[in-house]
Amino acid sequence: MSVRNAILGLLAQRPRHGYELRAAFEAVAGGEQNWSVKPAQIYTTLARLEEANLVSVAAVEQDGGPQKRVYDITPAGRAELDVWFASRVDREHQRDELFLKLMLALITGAANPYQVIQNQRTALYQDLHDLVAQRNQADPKTELAQILLLEQAVMHLEADLRWLDMVEVRLDEVRRQPMPEPEVKTRGRPKKIAH
Repeated sequence: MSVRNAILGLLAQRPRHGYELRAAFEAVAGGEQNWSVKPAQIYTTLARLEEANLVSVAAVEQDGGPQKRVYDITPAGRAELDVWFASRVDREHQRDELFLKLMLALITGAANPYQVIQNQRTALYQDLHDLVAQRNQADPKTELAQILLLEQAVMHLEADLRWLDMVEVRLDEVRRQPMPEPEVKTRGRPKKIAH
């Protein structure tokens, strides 16, 4: 989820100022521990959205402190939000840092790939323990959305652990296979062909 689209969605709910948007974003995302945004990111995004005519300043409030610009979504912003809701969410399943780390450990010999797997497994089990404890403390009568988010994270961690088990079992087989090498391309100008 992009912060840009989240801001549009929150403004579709009702006009808000920057501080409210930041607090609402973190609440919807499951708390600051799940997805923290800096105030500067909110205000920079609002400025870009305003420049693109996707939001406008609806009012300026002053409650004894500095002025607060209250933003509202424009019709163009609603159209942009509709496009986002209708589009799929892309995941980068094949762009994985752990996979890259394992391949480099195998290719270079600079690290023991089994130790890389064990380090990752230990961290994943700790994350899993923490998430399950957090999920178990949530009240399903008032925090069902948070529980569903935590369940998704738990399932991803469980899948990652199963994948590590599979890789560990087949690591020696991978090691026996040729490692990927880039295609060697000649440099310079192509040779002239004599006729």
